Amino acid sequence: MTEIAKPLFGHPWIFIRGVPSLKFLPPEGPLEVAFAGRSNVGKSSLINALVGQKGLARTSNTPGRTQELNYFVPDGYSGEGSDLPPMALVDMPGYGYAQAPKEQVDNWTKLVFDYLRGRATLKRVYVLIDSRHGIKKNDEDVLTLLDKAAVSYQIVLTKTDKIKAPAVPKLLAETSEKIRKRPAAYPAVLSTSSEKNEGLDELRQAIAETVGINNWK
Repeated sequence: MTEIAKPLFGHPWIFIRGVPSLKFLPPEGPLEVAFAGRSNVGKSSLINALVGQKGLARTSNTPGRTQELNYFVPDGYSGEGSDLPPMALVDMPGYGYAQAPKEQVDNWTKLVFDYLRGRATLKRVYVLIDSRHGIKKNDEDVLTLLDKAAVSYQIVLTKTDKIKAPAVPKLLAETSEKIRKRPAAYPAVLSTSSEKNEGLDELRQAIAETVGINNWK
């Protein structure tokens, strides 16, 4: 783990709340980074790998299980007054799960979009893309929404252990080209494997730099 990222991710993290609608959002305080992606892209597994805690974010073989904005923060802060955690990770509901009832999908979509448009403390969204499939139509739709909302986002390829190693640099280059003209896209594309612990230090470093924390202990 890099020296900048170690203070952020070398401590225990805890789940503080699930947010089914905007009225349940915690007060704006700590800076937030959010994780978005298609259902079954490996969001929960990646969050668990980032913080080194297998059971923090719930993982499931059932796509669409995450139906709320799930908030995680470093442990050891009361949350009262000035005793606030330095940042929060937000696990957003997976999109593109067609088997859920339409009303439920619409509710998830509205929650996510309202959060993206109205959260001043949100610093960046990490959009996870399954390396086996690349950017699909519903990913494009989300990127367009982020562009319109002027929310900074960065692409993170997941499950790179599932493709042949020589294909990874090519996929990184192709993905970079696809987002090159998108106004809110951060140009660097990251590649990760939660299973093999590959690329996690680079992602931790990116998050630490995004929230401007390099000396928190």
